[in-house]
Amino acid sequence: MPFRVKVRNAESGSTVDMELEQENTVEEIIEGAAGYWEKDAGAYVIRRGKKLLRGQQTVSEAGIQNNDELELIPDPEGGFSGPPY
Repeated sequence: MPFRVKVRNAESGSTVDMELEQENTVEEIIEGAAGYWEKDAGAYVIRRGKKLLRGQQTVSEAGIQNNDELELIPDPEGGFSGPPY
């Protein structure tokens, strides 16, 4: 059964509502939110409270619940793997 979460862009403060299924992955949330704000998904992670969420973990495994507010933040470990400039 689908449920909704709000994802906040930590850099701009703007938000986007997303509809998720329990089997969606954290990576899919990052890709969706990053795409919405035209960001490079590889350079970001999702934070839920004080916990960083990444990768192939499912929404269910990450403990994400209906009406949660998540935050898209720059990856503190760097994450961008594009070509050097």
